[in-house]
Amino acid sequence: MVRVIAHRGASAAAPENTVEAFRLAHELGADWVELDARRTADGKVIVHHDAELADGRTIVELERVELPDHVCDLTDALDACEGMSINIEIKNWPADPDFDETESVARAVVGLVQERSLHDRVLISCFHYPTIQLVRELDPAIRTAFLHILIDRSWEELAADVAADGHTALHPWDGLVDEALMAAASAHGLEVNVWTVDDPDRMAQLVALGVHGLCTNVPDVARHVLDAS
Repeated sequence: MVRVIAHRGASAAAPENTVEAFRLAHELGADWVELDARRTADGKVIVHHDAELADGRTIVELERVELPDHVCDLTDALDACEGMSINIEIKNWPADPDFDETESVARAVVGLVQERSLHDRVLISCFHYPTIQLVRELDPAIRTAFLHILIDRSWEELAADVAADGHTALHPWDGLVDEALMAAASAHGLEVNVWTVDDPDRMAQLVALGVHGLCTNVPDVARHVLDAS
């Protein structure tokens, strides 16, 4: 069954990456929620896509109490996702101002998954491959996925490398997804969850290609497409 993954929650209908968006995603038929984890100056793990707030302040330079009310802790986000599985994207890209070679966010997320026994409900993804490698080292029972938009090798080579390292899935940008990518993933036992797809015709095409998940800002539209297929 293809899963509906609400991108930053039901982000077309509510402010993204908020408790409101996560709860609404469930109401609109999402199976999963995708959300973004970053850290504050005092080491708290919060949910926010960009490294900066809308006013330009950098989150990693601020303490938790300095953040706007709509920015939630990862723990509160997990509570709001009751009844759904969660794709936690760890934000740790080398070009970002909060890049952390010590991988403190990854370590904190793994600890939280273990503390709450969320192994069956959580998938951890990242664009920075060493991050998901560390997650695998810390807890091989946690499922991991490689987020990618850059093409640096053949799909066969990519799928073989990701599978050999024990990861569960590829998370490609929609524009990359074709029959060749799907064939390579299938050959190596990898799932494919595609981001970010809001057009119902493209959703139907991806379902026909055999994807496992549609990451979308409009989970109600995706649910309608899947129910009609």
